[in-house]
Amino acid sequence: MHSEVVASRSADQRDLRESRNGNPHLDAVSLAIIEQLQEDGRRPYAAIGKAVGLSEAAVRQRVQKLLDQGVMQIVAVTDPLTVGFRRQAMVGVNVQGDVEAVADALTDMSEVEYVVMTAGSFDILAEIVCEDDDHLLDVINKRIRTMPGVRSTESFVYLKLKKQTYMWGTR
Repeated sequence: MHSEVVASRSADQRDLRESRNGNPHLDAVSLAIIEQLQEDGRRPYAAIGKAVGLSEAAVRQRVQKLLDQGVMQIVAVTDPLTVGFRRQAMVGVNVQGDVEAVADALTDMSEVEYVVMTAGSFDILAEIVCEDDDHLLDVINKRIRTMPGVRSTESFVYLKLKKQTYMWGTR
């Protein structure tokens, strides 16, 4: 038991180091834990430990560090249609001036689920989830287009959600 605790502490210390780009360094064990949780976010720590070769306590500590470092989140992902959100759209935003200020303002909006600053035709892409078309129109017309720095928008309304997965984490 003592050697497992020492090995776990040593691995945890390696896991805390930052890589050259300032992001947390993830070793093979942390990546394996993330894969286990991506398959089932409710998987017991004991089962994860068995799969990755650590004790339940060591897995619990690793998961907490990954959460604290912002490496991952454990959340329930819903189908928007089943919980009353009938309209989704990706909105391309062109900005004049400070792109980050507009991205920050979009991030603060409850209807905006995803914000990415891009290179190309748009400065920002924002995914919006609304209750209906009237709600979407209100968000785009009265809240996004009136933001300081927003030059133009282009909306891509979703007709059908074909794939929604969050399994990219460790490949």
